Amino acid sequence: MAGFVYCLFGTCKDLNIGPTSILALMIQSHVSSLGPNMAVLCTFTTGCVIFLLGLFNLGFIVEFFSYPVVAGFTSAGALQIAGSQLNSLFGIKRKASAFLESVMVVFKHLNEIQWTDTTLGICSIIFLVVLREFKRFGSLEYKRELSFTRNMVSITAFVLFLARNALVVIIGTILAYLIQNKDGKAPFEIVGKIGSALPTFKLPPFSTVVNGTHYDFPDMMKDFGTAVIFIPLVAILESVAIAKAFAGGKALDASQEWFAVGACNIMGSFVSSMPVTGSFTRSAVNNASGVITTFGGVITGICVLLSINYLISCFYYIPKATLASVLVCAMFYLFDFESFHVLWRTKKRDFLVLLITFLTCLLWSLENGILVGIFSNLLFVLYTTARPKFHLEHQTCAGRYIYLITPKTSILYPAAEYLRKDVEQNCTLEYGIVVLNGKNIGDMDATVARSIVELKKELELRKQTLLLLNFKLGVKTTLIKMDSVLHNYFVEGSIDSAIKDHEESSGYTSVSIVA
Repeated sequence: MAGFVYCLFGTCKDLNIGPTSILALMIQSHVSSLGPNMAVLCTFTTGCVIFLLGLFNLGFIVEFFSYPVVAGFTSAGALQIAGSQLNSLFGIKRKASAFLESVMVVFKHLNEIQWTDTTLGICSIIFLVVLREFKRFGSLEYKRELSFTRNMVSITAFVLFLARNALVVIIGTILAYLIQNKDGKAPFEIVGKIGSALPTFKLPPFSTVVNGTHYDFPDMMKDFGTAVIFIPLVAILESVAIAKAFAGGKALDASQEWFAVGACNIMGSFVSSMPVTGSFTRSAVNNASGVITTFGGVITGICVLLSINYLISCFYYIPKATLASVLVCAMFYLFDFESFHVLWRTKKRDFLVLLITFLTCLLWSLENGILVGIFSNLLFVLYTTARPKFHLEHQTCAGRYIYLITPKTSILYPAAEYLRKDVEQNCTLEYGIVVLNGKNIGDMDATVARSIVELKKELELRKQTLLLLNFKLGVKTTLIKMDSVLHNYFVEGSIDSAIKDHEESSGYTSVSIVA
């Protein structure tokens, strides 16, 4: 359904909309608690939230997902998904969902490891890694400077790279089928029978029954909790990021992308779909295959429908270890190793945000991890805002001692008290002039304006003068509306001319205080 809908409303020709491992992981706990109807309802709510956010131009919310938060979330998600496949990879017939739980299950049941599944899984991983390296030697482009044979080898290598996941699954399936025993049992854990009926078009489930207990819509929404907001945000974050990556420098209509992804999820919920968004792997295959329009999604959708209807019986013998190897290998490359190195080298504070997000997502939950990551990042932003940098310069002019204070950024309310205390502690000489240079102050709120009014009064009690140098019109207006007397304290130009003009206008007689 997503491919058909995106063809109508989407703008990125390469973007392939469908289920992703991250979204699957985020809904896993809800499906485990209240059944598969939760996945379908989540698809509907995800579509509605994305659609409404786009309608009210609230896309800026995604901007709170900083690079450290996204990297920590993605890496933790990759580990969670890879960890959930360990049991299948080693043939252990135990269930576990969380990463640490999966690892503990493996170590507690080492005696249950099946050598056949383990061998198949490890060989599949090696096969996938080797085929991934074929990309270095292959290309779909026919190069005239090369011979026909070399071009064919290059194209074949690239096709093998693109089809590596399908190849390893097909080989594993054939192997399981060929070496089954007389009773029809394969030596590996296999997927088994899968229902082949196509879903009917119907309303999303707004209630469900689990083990004889009825849960209505409020109960289901209560189970979602914060996920009802964070799943849509993660979905659109993935989709827009991938669309930008394949836009080739062209302008991307983000609002239209929000609308398209929202519509894909809303319509998908009517055919029992799980939440969908852009998939980087499938989009990369589209791009490498030379897709020209969004109609490529329709072709993909038709192929999927035909496979479900006619080829579903072929999936019976797919080894679980092979599927696990595909996911483990994919998650290895999804883990953002580079971000840990880059952030440690460039900004320790951002590395701390990355680490907090990563550990919280891994040990608690992905939704709560995102929330904690954003909150910790905002704390650092607020701290930076509360402790702006000031450049203090000492000068003399007309026998007066000048304290020239130049903030390097705008001053907002968290820094109001810090500014006042900084001036009081560092500008102590009697009869001195404190000059606040406003050339870098582009914005100022009422709290800071009130603090400057109080600072002026305190300096006057200490027989000091406050001057406001080269302030922008908007900031001037804020200060004057807070206290109209400040109108007489604004000066323009250089320090020398500003001091002289102020003394002449105020009728001040210079008193030398410089020894």
